[in-house]
Amino acid sequence: MINSILIVGCGKMGSALLSQWVSGPEAITVVDPMASDLPEKVTLVRDSSEIADERFDCIVAAVKPQMFDDVMPGYAENLADDGYIISIAAGYSAARLSKLMGDKPVVRVMPNLPAAVGRGVSGVVAGPHTADGHMAHAVEFMERAGTVVTVDSEEKLDRVTAVAGSGPGYVFEIARAYAEAAMAQGFSEEEAREMVLGTIGGAIAMASEPGAPSLEDLRNSVTSKGGTTAAGLNALNGDNGLTDRMHATLQACYDRAVELR
Repeated sequence: MINSILIVGCGKMGSALLSQWVSGPEAITVVDPMASDLPEKVTLVRDSSEIADERFDCIVAAVKPQMFDDVMPGYAENLADDGYIISIAAGYSAARLSKLMGDKPVVRVMPNLPAAVGRGVSGVVAGPHTADGHMAHAVEFMERAGTVVTVDSEEKLDRVTAVAGSGPGYVFEIARAYAEAAMAQGFSEEEAREMVLGTIGGAIAMASEPGAPSLEDLRNSVTSKGGTTAAGLNALNGDNGLTDRMHATLQACYDRAVELR
């Protein structure tokens, strides 16, 4: 039974997840020298000296991966004998973290930023020494922040990173370019943002309905031969340039994730 959780580091992603994690029954302590404005039920400490020899059922490693070697070993003794570690960091393997922490069980998670509004998509993979109970808790824990995809290897988790972990960045960039093009049509920044985000949100809502047609069929349903949408789509992806660019985007992200690991 997981009753107590220690979160080491609470930056942008950690804070996004924490806002959803607090809906559960566990007692949560955050150690971060810079954190502020945390939920009321969370205990905040500034460094490891403030928790001394206190032990936790789960430790969430949420500092930057380049800090793991220096920071995380200091918390190995704070993990309960039957506890486990969750890592939300890209580019640091579960086996490497497990060894760093004295061969403790590790579950690696790749979340994304919409977790802040309960709409995240997270990949979860079991690392060394992980028991079924650890994975069950990790999946339930992450489901509080959105959708969970369980994968069977860290190689597959790197692919989740390419598609979902980094995905909000692609979407925001597409929306930015879309809004910029709308402003070039004579709309104010506020008008462009409202129209673009409303259009994207409405289209996604349609595609997310139970039993919705395929994405290709949905596209075709708003495209009349020789019409305005067809003209726009031809300019957007008539030469498969957009499709090719998206393939290249995901591949570059995946390659970098592998390189970091």
